[in-house]
Amino acid sequence: MADTAIGKIPALPRWVTRARGETLEDVAFLSGATLGHLCLVARRDDLPNALWRSRLALGATEACMTIAGRSERVADLRDAVLFLRPGDTPDPAGAVCQSWQQAVSRPLSARNLQRALPDLRGDEVAHWVGAQQGAAVGRAADVLQAVLTDHPHAEHAALILADAALARAMGWDHVLPIFAAGLGPRDLRKTEDELRMACHRAVVRGAQAAIAMAADLARRASRLQAVAPKLRAKGAMAAVDMFLTRDAVVPAALPLPDRAARRFCDRLVTLGVARELSGRDTFRVYGV
Repeated sequence: MADTAIGKIPALPRWVTRARGETLEDVAFLSGATLGHLCLVARRDDLPNALWRSRLALGATEACMTIAGRSERVADLRDAVLFLRPGDTPDPAGAVCQSWQQAVSRPLSARNLQRALPDLRGDEVAHWVGAQQGAAVGRAADVLQAVLTDHPHAEHAALILADAALARAMGWDHVLPIFAAGLGPRDLRKTEDELRMACHRAVVRGAQAAIAMAADLARRASRLQAVAPKLRAKGAMAAVDMFLTRDAVVPAALPLPDRAARRFCDRLVTLGVARELSGRDTFRVYGV
C-alpha cells in the first residue's frame, strides 16, 4: 500500500551517506539500508513517479555520454529527442536518450526492454533480465558484467539492464535509473567482487541523488497541481498531465493550438509552477 502521508520526503540518513565501507559486507549493508529507504520514497503518493523516472533517465543518459567520451549535456540531449519529427532518425546521443526514456516509461518486462534496446537480441535481453541468482545488487552487478563482456561498447545497454535486474529483484514495476549516477568508466572495467563493491557504493550515491530529486519534484508537482484547476484553456488538464509525467515538453507537443500552447507554457512560468529549460527565445523547452 502506498504511503498516503503527504509531507517532506526525508533524505538518506547521515550514517549511511557518511559511512565508508571497506569490505564487501560493509558496503552491502549500506546499500541494503539505502534500498529500503528508496522503496519507501518510491511508494509515496505525492511523488510524480513517471516524471521522476524520466528525469533520472535524462541524467543517466548524460552519464553515459561522459563514459563514452562524448560532450553532450542535458540541454543537448533534450534537443536531440524533443525536436525529432516523425520518421527522423536520432543521432547517437539521441538514440541513447530514447533508449533510457523508453526503458523507464514502460512496465518492466523483457519485451519492453528489448524494444528500448533494439541493437540487442531478444533472447539475450530475456536471459539477462531473467537472471534470478543472488541478492539484488549482486545480481545487477552480474548482469552488468555479462552484458559488457558480450558487448564491450554498449555501456548504456549494460547500465539499463543492470537497473532492470535491480528493479526486478526489488519487486518494482518499472526501471529506476540508479547505477549510471554512481559508476564511472573505471568501475565498468572491474569484475567479480571489485565490481560488486563498486555497484554497492553506486547504489548509495545514485539513490542519494534520486531521493533529493524526488523531494524537489514532489514540491514542484504539488504547486502545479494546486494551480491546475484555475487553468481554463481547453485541454489544460491533459497538458498538465504531460508536465507531470515527462522530463520536458515543447509547446508543439501539447494538446492545444500552437499559439495557445505557447501562452499556456508561459502562463505556467509566470505562475512559478514550470520553468523554461533551454534559455532560448525560440524553440523553447519547458518542464516542472
